Amino acid sequence: MHIKVLGPGCANCVNLEKNTRAALASLGMEASVEKVTDYADIAGDGIMRTPGLVVDEQVVLSGRVAKPAEIAQLLACR
Repeated sequence: MHIKVLGPGCANCVNLEKNTRAALASLGMEASVEKVTDYADIAGDGIMRTPGLVVDEQVVLSGRVAKPAEIAQLLACR
């Protein structure tokens, strides 16, 4: 599984990455987590509001910071 956290590096983006890693740990899953800060790359994934979360090239979250439990639900369906 490949996960991208999209955002310019603001506090919300940092929190989304932290919550994503916590969700992976709670599920006992391993995945590569990549932080994407380049605006062209972010827009290329279809994200207009950051932070964004992309799992295996599918946008699953945009414009808000989800709690670890919500992210775990999104990841468990994969």
